Amino acid sequence: MDLQLAGRVVLVTGGSDGLGAAVARALVAERARVAICARDEARLKLTADELRAAGGDVLAVPADVTDVDALDRFVTAAHSRWGRVDAIVNNAGRSAGGELAAVTDQQWQDDLELKLFAAIRLSRLALDQLRASDAAAVVNVLATAAKAPPAASLPSSVSRAAGLALTKALAGEWGPHGIRVNAVLVGLVESGQWERRAATTGTPVRALYERMARDARIPLGRVGRATEFADVVTFLLSPRSSYVTGTALNVDGGLSPVV
Repeated sequence: MDLQLAGRVVLVTGGSDGLGAAVARALVAERARVAICARDEARLKLTADELRAAGGDVLAVPADVTDVDALDRFVTAAHSRWGRVDAIVNNAGRSAGGELAAVTDQQWQDDLELKLFAAIRLSRLALDQLRASDAAAVVNVLATAAKAPPAASLPSSVSRAAGLALTKALAGEWGPHGIRVNAVLVGLVESGQWERRAATTGTPVRALYERMARDARIPLGRVGRATEFADVVTFLLSPRSSYVTGTALNVDGGLSPVV
């Protein structure tokens, strides 16, 4: 299936590693032009070089997504290079979970800045460019905890639930302008953070993933692959999903109790 993404410009936050890098790879394979940002400049450069070696037209902008000026530079750089922005992927984030009494106000604020306000600000900064596109799309990367928050999942589950509300509200507000807004809710998926955790504990990565799948009782019996997540995001960004908006899709191997 031709996803009709060739030549379209997509911005991906948190694009230097893990799920964000997987999305960038999938987009490059579809001949989209991709701008990625992240805080780690060295890792960002490595990923950008890899994508270019695969034939990608790629822009890498070091940026902290909690800094609105950095986000503005990211959008401006992409528009200056290609003259358009067709889609954004609000992917930057990290896992943070604890009990209410243990989470400080500053931790709450930091989590909301990273997972909610960064998405709000990038969406607002890109709005004029999205409105000018003939096939604009936004994908917010969330987690299954947005719909089914387990105990001791604060503050992350609350930030993700707010992202779910943002997705639905923007889908209604921006639909008349031809901008589709969807969310992908991730379960347990292979990523750099799990590999780094395995390294710090001296656990083989494959053994860690097998234990995670077993302990979580994932119906499909395994942790997901980053490419499986990226394929879903890429489809939702593409004109081939042109009648899909305001949807939150679980990519979790059947783990979530909520559809």
